[in-house]
Amino acid sequence: MRTIQFREAICEAMSEEMRKDDTIYLMGEEVAEYNGAYKASKGMLDEFGPDRVLDTPISELGFAGISVGAAMNGNRPIVEFMTFNFSLVGIDQIINNAAKIRQMSGGQFNCSIVFRGPTASAGQLAATHSQAFESWFANCPGLKVVVPSNPYDAKGLLKSAIRDNDPVIFMESEQMYGDKGEVPEDEYNIPLGVADIKREGNDVTIVSFGKIIKEAYKAADELEKEGVSCEIIDLRTVRPMDHDAILKSVKKTNRLVILEEAWPFGNVATEITYQVQSQIFDYLDAPIIKINTADTPAPYSPVLLQEWLPNAGDVVNAVKKVLYK
Repeated sequence: MRTIQFREAICEAMSEEMRKDDTIYLMGEEVAEYNGAYKASKGMLDEFGPDRVLDTPISELGFAGISVGAAMNGNRPIVEFMTFNFSLVGIDQIINNAAKIRQMSGGQFNCSIVFRGPTASAGQLAATHSQAFESWFANCPGLKVVVPSNPYDAKGLLKSAIRDNDPVIFMESEQMYGDKGEVPEDEYNIPLGVADIKREGNDVTIVSFGKIIKEAYKAADELEKEGVSCEIIDLRTVRPMDHDAILKSVKKTNRLVILEEAWPFGNVATEITYQVQSQIFDYLDAPIIKINTADTPAPYSPVLLQEWLPNAGDVVNAVKKVLYK
């Protein structure tokens, strides 16, 4: 094991797969000459050249469409959005072409693309640059949605995403690119659709994913001082979702809190809540609580932003509520 940054894990995953398969290429704004907006493609232009690491114009609709056509012709593009807020400009290509072409062609065309870049809030970037669209993309059949929370998972999941024959939405975080973690020197990958129990416990299950899971860890540390044992599940992949891991945990703890950095209406936590109550309702000893952002666009004010975002205190309060403490 060695300790590397999240951005380095992303770069390693792309580079290792590109060395094995010359149909894989990276395209996006500033991925080449600038080494990536967040330096997640540092050195890749030097290694692979301008035919396989391509700077694009500021035209997400254009390069998302180019990637679909390239994938239909046997290539395996990696498309970086500087932020998934900008993917909205190209969402027609993602939803109506990439996600559907395999079915609409009767299986004649695969569409192996990874659309990757940061999601959710990243500090004071205001309403149009602080949005989480995991549930939007996960709502569409034909897309897989991955949201890693640490360098080890990021590398292993990205390698699997690049090898997948379906389009994958791979969502990172601007606030995690500098995070450090242990990553093996040797080859490894993590299969899509498999959640991970990051912390075992007996009293309550906490399900989360992405950077916001750090607040669950803080809350669990605080609750442990009071004798409360939290089991934390990192979804890692939102779609396909590992329902079995969640159900098994809740059968053990009988209580569930879901932490998600997204608006509260119709989100990933809503789907988890439905699955649990419809399949193992009798195992629940308390109503499920889901913790989300406030139901407003993200504020710019740092004081309001702090109130808008879920935090460890919210998790502590939710756990105490399901424990009737």
